[in-house]
Amino acid sequence: MAIIDDIKRNYKQGSMLLRLIFINIGVFLLLHVVAIVAMLFNVNGDALLAWVELPSDLSLLLRRPWTLVTYMFAHYGLLHILFNMLWLYWLGRIFMEFFSPKHLSGLYLLGGWGGAALYLLAYNLLPHFAGTQSLLLGASASVIAIVVATAVYAPDYKIGLLFLGEVSIKWIAIVTVAIDLLGLDAGNLGGSIAHIGGAIVGALFALRIKQGRDITRPLNACIDAIVGLFNGRSFQAPQFKRPKRRSSSASRPTGGSTANRPADTVSEEELDTILKKIKVAGYDALSDEEKDKLFKASRRRNA
Repeated sequence: MAIIDDIKRNYKQGSMLLRLIFINIGVFLLLHVVAIVAMLFNVNGDALLAWVELPSDLSLLLRRPWTLVTYMFAHYGLLHILFNMLWLYWLGRIFMEFFSPKHLSGLYLLGGWGGAALYLLAYNLLPHFAGTQSLLLGASASVIAIVVATAVYAPDYKIGLLFLGEVSIKWIAIVTVAIDLLGLDAGNLGGSIAHIGGAIVGALFALRIKQGRDITRPLNACIDAIVGLFNGRSFQAPQFKRPKRRSSSASRPTGGSTANRPADTVSEEELDTILKKIKVAGYDALSDEEKDKLFKASRRRNA
């Protein structure tokens, strides 16, 4: 079908940000189709939904370990997914001005797992939750990780808001986290706890990046190794080496020959070409490789 072919093409050609949004929307639609079919056969749709939700019961989690991944891509309420995807799109675009597509996907997963970890710890260790069980669903922890990471890395980045004008992104992140802290006594207690876990991971990511270390590197190395295996390439053990930091006394490579330049160094000519392309066609016109080069260049200049 032409529509399905268009979706496949847009997914393959789209940025990592659009791919994450496509996956969330696709899972949302699939869950609703399954729920409708279940209703027609008098099957409880909520019971089916529980197979993708993250349970607070550790014994149940051991029997459904895949929910550690599925929960952060699944939504059931229309407003829930609408808010999360708009939030992911708006703030994700800003995130991509400073970081690479792999950082985005890696932080999305780590933020979701950070939220899951705090959620599970709270429900299994705090006396308030003794004898209670809950299920967690939604990408909120992953999205908040991206929001907070951007705010910690570039706190004075301005965003235009209706009726408020330009506001620094740090205040948006502070208000978002404050709402979750104030909401700890409300009905969505488990969700608020997961949001805080995602925020902690986002802040940790940005702080470590400023120190020249990338907490998403081991995860992305594992993903690359697995993807390579399924693509027919021979399996290579993932490398978790820390990125080398340039010494303050190191000589700056000159133009011309690149034989003695480190592999991840971006030349001035390459950087000028990328910046000209952004000026003419915008940031979204860059390829993933060019975005990665721009990130490396900005990281070296901020080191």
